[in-house]
Amino acid sequence: MKRRDFLRLATSAISTSYVSSAFIPGLSSLQPVAVNNVPKRLVIVFSPNGMVADGFWPEREGTDFDLTKVLTPLESFREKMLVVHGICNLVRGDGDSHMRGMSCLLTSNELFPGNIVGGSDSPAGWSRGISIDQEIKNWLQSNEATKTRFGSLEFGVRVPDEANPWTRMVYAGANEPIAPISNPYDMYSRIYGKLATKDTMLDVLNLVDRDFDSQNIDRDRRDAAMLMQHRKHVGKMKADLNSVDGKLNVPALKLPANVVDSDENMPELSKMQMDLLVNSFANDFNRIATLQYTKSVGNARMKWLDVKEGHHGLSHKPDKDKKAQESLTRINTWYAEQIAYLAKQLSETKEPGTDQSMLDNTLIIWTNELGHGNSHTLNNLPFVMVGGGFGFDMGRYVKVDRVSTDQVWRSVAHSMGHHLETFGSSKLPKSKPVDFG
Repeated sequence: MKRRDFLRLATSAISTSYVSSAFIPGLSSLQPVAVNNVPKRLVIVFSPNGMVADGFWPEREGTDFDLTKVLTPLESFREKMLVVHGICNLVRGDGDSHMRGMSCLLTSNELFPGNIVGGSDSPAGWSRGISIDQEIKNWLQSNEATKTRFGSLEFGVRVPDEANPWTRMVYAGANEPIAPISNPYDMYSRIYGKLATKDTMLDVLNLVDRDFDSQNIDRDRRDAAMLMQHRKHVGKMKADLNSVDGKLNVPALKLPANVVDSDENMPELSKMQMDLLVNSFANDFNRIATLQYTKSVGNARMKWLDVKEGHHGLSHKPDKDKKAQESLTRINTWYAEQIAYLAKQLSETKEPGTDQSMLDNTLIIWTNELGHGNSHTLNNLPFVMVGGGFGFDMGRYVKVDRVSTDQVWRSVAHSMGHHLETFGSSKLPKSKPVDFG
């Protein structure tokens, strides 16, 4: 810290009429909310460009379903996994399939007219409605018993620095896209930035204390009273800072240094973001999270998988192109490995104050903007749930008949305790939530 900035902070502390934890924004909110009941958590994970033609969907329904090549990494979580065939994005209107597949995926709502052109369809803008993660977050945040510091956190991996319907799946409301944080160091700063300044702030406050000691308080009683009030507040700030670590259920995560944001580093970036996600859950900073890999039409080159072509380009290759299909299988198997890693980390993290794992109380949903890449279909979206289930009958592969995403999201909301009557576009067919019980 520069000497000038150090002295500025010290001067500010001693000259302000009231010194409190507001001096360090967010400090008071570092305390996790006391949990009387075990919390329920939701993670929605997105990977792009549809699913490989063969090797994802099991052949047998029911509990005796076969783990296909893509799903093999999830073998350890078979009993906590629900694979669903037949979920469709029925939202129509402006925008191409990639745009509607992305920005309508969690909102189940149409895109506004706009000037963003994609494919051969009409141009479009942002979604007309809130996404399900934010809807559930708002409901949780409205209750003191379930309110947390952030409510939700939006993680990204290799999401480009551009704003359009291909890059945004989370919406705070109509025309209100929320950008994921794609840099793990930026996400760390958001979660633990105030902790990172702890030592510096303590140095400043100790300097202020020494200044108090040097003051001659044999003066006007009002001045003396003011100085004593200052000192009382500074002492409280120091006590708050010294007890911050003790207020956390688990210590702040230590990230590896200098990991560059590049395709080559996707595996490390993915791990860093998932570790931060689990860490934020463990400290009850949020109960909702999204994890977005690249974007709709994402074209990452996954050379560590011996795949030299971009993902989006490969997804357009015909199904009879065996080499392309092999590459797509490796790509989607890698995404399944990420889900398995996240589930493993949650399963190995104890729910504070219980004998349960955090996975027992967390539902992970892995999905995609398209059912299949080269056809750009919005039908039969890849849909895998892993975790506690919240009343869903897990350990199965099931087929449903052209179920709309809004039906699924209402079922998920109901499982979290939020009994939505409607969600998404009024133009969608009137139907009940899906019964996964």
